[in-house]
Amino acid sequence: MQPTLAISKDTLRIDAAAEVAHITAAIRETVVHQLHRKGAVVGVSGGIDSSVVAFLCARALGKERVQILFTPESDSSSDSLRLGRMVADALGADSQLEDIAPILKAAGCYERRDAAIRRVVPEYGPGWKSKIVLPDLLTSGQYPIFSVVVQSPSGERKQIRLTAEAYLGILAATNLKQRTRKLIEYYYADLKHYAVAGTPNRLEYDQGFFVKYGDGAADFKPIAHLYKSQVFQLAAYLGVPREIQERTPTTDTYSLEQTQEEFYFSLPLEKMDLCLYGKNNAIPAAALAPAVGIPEAQVERMYSMIESKRNATRYLHLAPVLMSPVPEIE
Repeated sequence: MQPTLAISKDTLRIDAAAEVAHITAAIRETVVHQLHRKGAVVGVSGGIDSSVVAFLCARALGKERVQILFTPESDSSSDSLRLGRMVADALGADSQLEDIAPILKAAGCYERRDAAIRRVVPEYGPGWKSKIVLPDLLTSGQYPIFSVVVQSPSGERKQIRLTAEAYLGILAATNLKQRTRKLIEYYYADLKHYAVAGTPNRLEYDQGFFVKYGDGAADFKPIAHLYKSQVFQLAAYLGVPREIQERTPTTDTYSLEQTQEEFYFSLPLEKMDLCLYGKNNAIPAAALAPAVGIPEAQVERMYSMIESKRNATRYLHLAPVLMSPVPEIE
């Protein structure tokens, strides 16, 4: 019988200096010797993950070989651009602002989204705001079915459960935002002969919290092996601006403010990290519960949800499937 791993709130503590040294060396090897590119393009949202990736790339390649991009659109928070500029200023790296709203409007992003919302909220129109949310899956016992929260121009809010057709319509339309951002990133990568850096952390990567060929597309992903709490540790070590370190992680996709917890995860991210760690290391729920601070039954439910999301989002990780094998190019 294998001994149970001891687990506490410090379980995910890492040697930040050693980890930064490892990642920066790997970035140099990957970008210069494997990909044969001159530098890195980083789309910076003002969040912790993209900020840490920008700092890592600057340390690995030099600030003069990092192109920072800001790609706001009509629903973006003004804080995102302000905080993103703080990153560029702190690094002294070149930055470019590309407002993608005109592209999205031309592609029908907002019109398609609004039409999907009107399937369940017929009065939804100009001046309204919205976001989609999941129920509290840990305590409610409900199935993971999304609802839309809408706010009228007068400020009145209501929450309506989405039909499958309405949900898929909203998702398909809003995914245009992430794919358009990646289009712009690869424009600059081609322009400068750079590689595109991805910004997902381990929790997002494992649980499929990304858009295929959107924010899931990149030439290298420096922090995909790190739990979210470990990314925060690197941020502190690297000197990422304090306001970014203290900002609540958001999706910055919908016109109403929305946390990642209410959109996709059912626990605060530090607790989700521990649950994912426990699942990855086969730690019994009873042993994990005291460290997470939730009942054993809820840990068991989180383990089931983690596995369910892995199964549901496996498609996002798959490369294009060939109908017959093609020899790899050496």
